[in-house]
Amino acid sequence: MCNPSDAAPATVVPGAPAQVPQIEPEADTWDDADSSLGSVIGSATTSIGSSILDYRRENGRRYHAYKDGQYLFPNDEEENDRLDLQHHLLYLTFRGKLFTAPIPKDQQLHRVLDVGTGTGIWAIDFADEHPESQVIGVDLSPIQPTFVPPNLVFQVDDIEEEWTFTSKFDFVYSRMMTGSMINWPKFFSQSFENLNPGGWIEVVDIRLPYESQDGTLKADSGIHHWIKTGITGVNALGREIHTAHTYKERMIAAGFENVTEVIYQWPTNRWPKDKRMKELGMWALENMLSSLEGTSLAIFTRGLGWSKERLDVLLAEVRREMKDTKIHAYAPIYVVYGQKPKET
Repeated sequence: MCNPSDAAPATVVPGAPAQVPQIEPEADTWDDADSSLGSVIGSATTSIGSSILDYRRENGRRYHAYKDGQYLFPNDEEENDRLDLQHHLLYLTFRGKLFTAPIPKDQQLHRVLDVGTGTGIWAIDFADEHPESQVIGVDLSPIQPTFVPPNLVFQVDDIEEEWTFTSKFDFVYSRMMTGSMINWPKFFSQSFENLNPGGWIEVVDIRLPYESQDGTLKADSGIHHWIKTGITGVNALGREIHTAHTYKERMIAAGFENVTEVIYQWPTNRWPKDKRMKELGMWALENMLSSLEGTSLAIFTRGLGWSKERLDVLLAEVRREMKDTKIHAYAPIYVVYGQKPKET
């Protein structure tokens, strides 16, 4: 029923460190990378209690109300459109696969949990592809569409609280939650306890800072300054954003076996010579430009006390460098999956 991705960037052995392949830059130095890739349709909100919909508005952006301040990024239409764009970028990254864990075709996924479902687009696609599965998407914000596949439900809840699901799952999936989860060991432990024997977990996340294999991303760049300062701001707010490289170890500590880490790459723009990596870079640039303000505002203004005007100056420099095809930088994208032992 379920096929693993055929897009692994390197040969990976469970328990062995992942290897990052070399990306060859293209000779040309095309600098105008700010073209639009098209609009993404946003999601309608579900009908839910007014207290949850009493959103916080700050610096011209809208933030969730439930567990105010726990999620640092906006939940307005601009961000929702960006999340759907990011879903497409991940879909391209994994060559049309919704997950990469090598789940056998004959293993039935009766119950599936999507943690931090956002707009619900991954859960919707999974429910459409797997009508035999019952899919639950959980998020702090009720921004998911009303009309969804009959085998999908959305819940507004804090996944960091004690889980109270009445039945166990066969697959737990989560992506891009760095900076949002306070207690990762607890998350992996609760995932383990709420999976059936033989069930799977997969976590996808970006690792910061950006990297460069040829030294074209300088230590004094605006990109590095933005990330280094942003990490300080996230820490000041009681969060941690440098977490993706810890998932493998924490998953093993929680009791999972067959734990595998695979590292993909998102180029900052269309600088790679390889056609497919160039396309990923174009979408990654659009994703970054769309998210830059939203992912930075609360971190810098709440966490560090910056004014929006001061932040705008830094972000202008970051945007310029992100578009520069002479800077051969990329973001490592970690995929870590594991399986609960069949007999526990």
